[in-house]
Amino acid sequence: MVHVVFAIPFAMESTLRFARAAAALPGVRLSIVSQDPIEKLPAELRAQLAGFERVADAMQLEVLATAVEALARRVGPVERLLGILEPLQEALALVRERLRIRGMDAATARNFRDKARMKDLFAAHGLPCARHRLCASTAAALEFAREVGFPLVGKPPAGAGAKATARCADAAELQKFLAEVTPAPGREVLLEEFVQGREFSFDTVTLHGQHLFHNICSYAPTPLQVMENPWIQWCVVLPRELSGPQFAEIHRVGPRALATLGMWTGMSHMEWFRRADGSIAIGEVAARPPGAQFMTLMSYVHDLDMYRAFAQLMVYETFTPPARAYAAGAAYLRGQGEGKVVAVHGLERVQRELGNLIVEARLPQVGQPASTSYEGEGYMIVRHPDTAVVEAAVLQIVKTLRVELAKG
Repeated sequence: MVHVVFAIPFAMESTLRFARAAAALPGVRLSIVSQDPIEKLPAELRAQLAGFERVADAMQLEVLATAVEALARRVGPVERLLGILEPLQEALALVRERLRIRGMDAATARNFRDKARMKDLFAAHGLPCARHRLCASTAAALEFAREVGFPLVGKPPAGAGAKATARCADAAELQKFLAEVTPAPGREVLLEEFVQGREFSFDTVTLHGQHLFHNICSYAPTPLQVMENPWIQWCVVLPRELSGPQFAEIHRVGPRALATLGMWTGMSHMEWFRRADGSIAIGEVAARPPGAQFMTLMSYVHDLDMYRAFAQLMVYETFTPPARAYAAGAAYLRGQGEGKVVAVHGLERVQRELGNLIVEARLPQVGQPASTSYEGEGYMIVRHPDTAVVEAAVLQIVKTLRVELAKG
């Protein structure tokens, strides 16, 4: 039996799906470390647990280490320590090193987590990425702006996702941003040139240093644009075919970037851009599975449970690359206005016209509070063997469905 500890700070459905997949593997004893009480876990998962530790802050290194040590004493030696949240990755690696648990080490986790360090490594190895600088003062930030020009993107070095970023279109917006974050030694801010172009993901599986699998997902529009414009509906499409010339460069560069960062065994989520002139630039890479229902979308594209595949990869270090049988897409349903959901318009029409394509949906519920995420209040997933059919379907959903929000 393999004792697997899963760090789940909060009992969110997106994380619990990974834990359930690990618990269902034969020969696994699963323990969980969480800030939430055990009663928040689904009953079937609670029944499968070998151990549980509730902690005050699962993101804090010493707290996490103490909990894992307690589970090792009570249940048995810990052979795998897992977690899917971006802010957890470095702490997990440090605990692995301390307790001699097999898995990603701290130096590699830092390469992925520290975005300034990541881009320095890319630049040193000739990998395309945005020009950037880690600034410890307002003067350094203004100097970088003079060298590169506007627009710029500012973010903390260990940021995760578009919510951690701010676009500065001119000197006034940069000054405002710097006044808010007040960069200083030990509290640096990462500035980058704003790469304009189409944004994609490159989601991968690496096993023992070998690149075995990748998925490409096209964003429309970019997550940063969605966060800046609450009225924009976001959608993504996973094309069926990935062998076309438009993806040739990321096929060449993506695995090189992962090797440069030190990826050995695991999943990763890379965001990259293709400029109007055809050149590409890597945005960021995370040493974790992708979020925003991408694992579910990949499951539909490959007719494979990617959550279980991830668990098998991380626990047993096995993975068989699946065939890509479909295209799939997700339309993220973002409310218009402020407050709570009061109505969902256009649902009957979408169900009538696209019902045969819709394979999964989480619909906004009346009374549901507005989301702070670019994923919005719900989503619809469609699937079809023809990529053009999927592209048309997600576009029709975001044009037809309207989630109305109101205060009161």
